[in-house]
Amino acid sequence: QVQLVESGGGLVQPGGSMRLSCAASGRTFSSYTVGWFRQAPGKEREFVAANIGGVPIGGVIHYADFVKGRFTISRDNTKNTVNLQMNSLKPEDTAVYYCAASDLARGHSATMRGSFTYWGQGTQVTVSS
Repeated sequence: QVQLVESGGGLVQPGGSMRLSCAASGRTFSSYTVGWFRQAPGKEREFVAANIGGVPIGGVIHYADFVKGRFTISRDNTKNTVNLQMNSLKPEDTAVYYCAASDLARGHSATMRGSFTYWGQGTQVTVSS
């Protein structure tokens, strides 16, 4: 079992930055693929970024096209945490952001929400002036 708790959401102005964090329980965190998804009102939950588990430092990382160059996912296996640094935020980035973990997702499956077993409760990010 893995439990995930997100933090760091809130209100930010367009063009601003925000850092989300996810704290995970579990002794084998380094072997898990971790990801961030988001869900805006009236829309389906969508992939944002993933860091593949069980690979050397630097790892394999996937990003959704709409966040490339703006968002950065990182993990610290010594602290069982995964972060999402979000820069150049836009109003369309407004959503509830979820941290997720999977012990099986690799490659393209790491971009699919159905591949993730464990989910956090979500944290609201609002980008507005």
